[in-house]
Order: sequence, then structure tokens, then C-alpha cells
Amino acid sequence: MSVTITAELPAPDELVALYGAVGWTAYTADPDRLAASVAGSTLVLAARDEAGALVGLARTLSDGHTIVYLQDILVDPAHQRDGIGGALLDEVLARADGIRQIVLQTDTDPGQRAFYESRGFIESHDNGLRSFALLR
Repeated sequence: MSVTITAELPAPDELVALYGAVGWTAYTADPDRLAASVAGSTLVLAARDEAGALVGLARTLSDGHTIVYLQDILVDPAHQRDGIGGALLDEVLARADGIRQIVLQTDTDPGQRAFYESRGFIESHDNGLRSFALLR
């Protein structure tokens, strides 16, 4: 599948549909908050198919110099395994060139580990770092 990746802010209804498609109900429970959180991101990359439909998204938070947090990267399940997630991540990494720390949190699915390791990421405990999170 051919996709176009652009830095853009998708419409709120597109965000709800995409986040809902991947089952991220903590986001879709409050559509206004979802739209505001995406709008407040440092970078939002949208992947669109040939018809212009939103099929993937990546968003980051960053100081632009020393750290980038990859907050979300998601691909509509109907288009997973088509290289869209990798293309989104590659674009994030290209735009973060020269920034020392690129950090993310994800679930413990083995496929997640393999995906991120394929782009050079390592788990914190593998390099002597410790990560903490407070989820509310």
C-alpha cells in the first residue's frame, strides 16, 4: 500500500476513528481531550492512503534539542504489516536527527520489542537505565 506521510493535524473525528480502531479507549473516551492532546504535540505525522484516509499517526513531545518522547504511534489494524508504522517511525527519527534521547513506552507484546529494536531502540534495563511511570 502506498501512503503519504505529512506533518499535519488530523480532524478530531479522524483521530477518534483511528484511536478507536486500535482499541485505545482511554483516548477516545474524551474526544475533546484527545484532539487537544494531539494539537499540543510537538510533531504530528499523519499517514494517509491514496484516497486520503487517515491510516496511521505518530506524535512526539520534545524540547527540540536534547529529548524526544514518542508519545503515540498507531496504524489502523486493516493496514498493519504494510510498513506504515516503520515509515512513521523512520520519519520521526529523521526529524529528530541530532537529538540525543528518543524515548517511548509501549506494552510488553514481543512484536513491539522486535519492531523498536529493528530501528535501534533498546529497553532501558538493557543499558543500565531505569524508567518510571505514574499512570492515572
